[in-house]
Amino acid sequence: MIDLIIVNGRVLTMDPARPRAEALGITGNTIAAIGSLADVMAARKPSTRVLDARGGTVLPGLIESHMHLFPGAVELDQLSLFGISGFEALSDKVRAYAAANPHDTLLIAQAADYTILGGSETVTRQHLDRIVPDRPFLMFAPDHHTAWANTIGLERGGILRGAEVGVGNEIVMGTDGLASGELREGEAIEPVFQLTDKGLRYRLGLATVGDPVPPATPAERAADKLMLQRGLAHLARHGITSFHNMDGNPYTLSLLAELESEGKLTARGKIPFHFKNFMDLDELGVASAMARAYTSEKLHSGFVKVFVDGVIDSSTAMLLDDYADQPGRNCAPLFTPGHFRDVAVEADRRGLQIAVHAIGDGAVRMVLDGYEAAIKVNGARDLRHRIEHIELVHPDDIPRFKALGVVASMQPVHAPGMAGLPMEPTVSRIGRARWPQAYAWRTLRDAGARMTFGTDWPVSPVDPMLAIECAVTRSPWAEGMPEQRQTLDEALRSYTHDSAWVEHMEHRKGMLREGMLADVTVLSGDIESVEPGAIHTLKATATVCDGLVVYEA
Repeated sequence: MIDLIIVNGRVLTMDPARPRAEALGITGNTIAAIGSLADVMAARKPSTRVLDARGGTVLPGLIESHMHLFPGAVELDQLSLFGISGFEALSDKVRAYAAANPHDTLLIAQAADYTILGGSETVTRQHLDRIVPDRPFLMFAPDHHTAWANTIGLERGGILRGAEVGVGNEIVMGTDGLASGELREGEAIEPVFQLTDKGLRYRLGLATVGDPVPPATPAERAADKLMLQRGLAHLARHGITSFHNMDGNPYTLSLLAELESEGKLTARGKIPFHFKNFMDLDELGVASAMARAYTSEKLHSGFVKVFVDGVIDSSTAMLLDDYADQPGRNCAPLFTPGHFRDVAVEADRRGLQIAVHAIGDGAVRMVLDGYEAAIKVNGARDLRHRIEHIELVHPDDIPRFKALGVVASMQPVHAPGMAGLPMEPTVSRIGRARWPQAYAWRTLRDAGARMTFGTDWPVSPVDPMLAIECAVTRSPWAEGMPEQRQTLDEALRSYTHDSAWVEHMEHRKGMLREGMLADVTVLSGDIESVEPGAIHTLKATATVCDGLVVYEA
């Protein structure tokens, strides 16, 4: 009866009724047996495959609760500047990439630290002109909320002399009356981005949220499906069996649905409708239609993604008080409080879950106010609304997460000083007085907030082991700051059971128990015995999704 048995592993079930086991057996797409080696092996048949975990930890399939599949897959081909420091190193890397891609109409680089030049020197178009003077070049910060362009890129994009952009967006101008090269947020970046000859269909779930215009050809759809498969394979290599996407539109869902029908969807996906500030409330009807159309256990929708502010490093996050290093600036939100309240009330009325990017403490408060208004208008409902990132939170708002039933969706790799990120300019922008309220994982959890973990890939590497290591090893920046690190059990639950709970799937996945879906991650070592600072060295050696081995080292 058993198709697959996993043996010789340290099985952590995340099931309170049976926290540990020696082996587990899978029939079809369901966990059919779990317990002692003898009991599970007793159900073996001649055709049963036995997978040897070689002493590694066996976990419920890991769930990445905040990521961007389509952009992440595309960026695997783009130049990564992660870890690059200094003008010479930057120049060498970019020139080599330009030489290797002579026909690209726009050169694109990713993951450039805000301090990539070293010290306090900021990147300008003149710096980039010295590297690539004759071809448009666009270089993104890791958070994707800031980019820098060279002069020819700004000129061909029509923004060298500035342009009107929406609230929360900025084309930074130089003292010479021309654009400095720094572009903050999507509306400022988009004119240069449009210079690419590679197509931007992968960004529609973030940008317009519409389908391709003109419609994608059969060849373009086939190419996009292959790109999504590449992203799915990247997840499988990291032990991820489910993901909560944080951009989405009907086009992306239709491609994934085709992959599901072809047996090529190797991870379970929850895909939102991305609601933008220029939309009418009636457009939430598209989100409702997506929710009705996609309801399988491998691909479903039913939630709305919203951005209400930017990020701290580019000073586009909405703060309650001024940035510590920029008196007089706290940044306006992308939605007015009244507009967001209307969106929250209407989406909630439709039975749609809401996930909101809110990084500054002002943005977090505005979102909590919107969720509270939805409860007052529609009554309390079990929709498990979320706030994404929460990099600053005012102490008065911390207990509201539990009181309102709001989920804290956090990314442990984003805290300054973690996963290779520099401390500056983030900590100076926050200011010492607010440091105790920054990236407040422990504070929120102890106050009763349900918490999920993710990486925001491709903003950060998608590796769950790196994120878990950051969660359990974080140390305070200065004496007197509260401890925010997590226990290993808490971090694992935020990647398994609690992330399943957030998407209303806790009865089907997130733990290893008979009758649950057969999603399993096998690691290369024992996560409980390895030094906390070495957790990132553990790799997935096997990934099982829906009963199928979708990756094996």
